[in-house]
Amino acid sequence: MSRKISDISGKEGEEIQFAKVVVRQHPKIDQPKALDVLMEELDSFKDIGDLVILEFQLPNGSTRDVYVRLADFNKVAPDMDAVVQAARGTRGRLPGTRLSS
Repeated sequence: MSRKISDISGKEGEEIQFAKVVVRQHPKIDQPKALDVLMEELDSFKDIGDLVILEFQLPNGSTRDVYVRLADFNKVAPDMDAVVQAARGTRGRLPGTRLSS
């Protein structure tokens, strides 16, 4: 049976004791990176709960992704669930637009 070493603690263990943690976005990397982590070390990563992922499209054409906790997102307006459900989609024509002939 093969053995691995944790990228976090340097502890050695059998392959079945490990999980792969993929770091998809981080300020110091430009592509995803994989870490070998002992199952017991997964608790070191605190889950912040439900996230809302936003994309800000600025007038100058630049964009950036923003990650907001759902609880904080819901505080922006009295009924954010209704606001989001009533919002226009991002595909196709805007509601009320007509094709000119």
